[in-house]
Amino acid sequence: MAAGMSDLYEINSSQVALQKSQNPHIRKFASMLIKHHQKTTAATMKAARRAGLSPAAPMLDPEAMTSVNELQTASTADFDRLYIGQQIPAHQAALDLHQRYASGGDAPALRGSARAASPIVKQHLSMAMKLQQGGKTGSMPRM
Repeated sequence: MAAGMSDLYEINSSQVALQKSQNPHIRKFASMLIKHHQKTTAATMKAARRAGLSPAAPMLDPEAMTSVNELQTASTADFDRLYIGQQIPAHQAALDLHQRYASGGDAPALRGSARAASPIVKQHLSMAMKLQQGGKTGSMPRM
């Protein structure tokens, strides 16, 4: 559930970025996040079903909804800084979640899904940090 909520935040916040950001590097990053996090959500849901669970569709918690609302109301001048400022801790939390579950989770199928997601999230975190420092994202990883 936590992984799905994290993915949903990444998707929703990145959809706002596509609407509001004028920076082509931010827009490219946001497009990639949407694509990758849709795939990791699908993989996690499939792994949960293989583990005998009936996962509910992911939902945002109040904190994530507040973050998305902040992005929606941000000025154009502040948007990119705010968006990347949110992406770094969100991806760090997601990476911690996936790594913890990959090493100690109770469902083998979900451990595998968490193991597969960890390097993707780690790369997203690295790219967000480069963007925060004013750099370009470089080549986008494929999934």
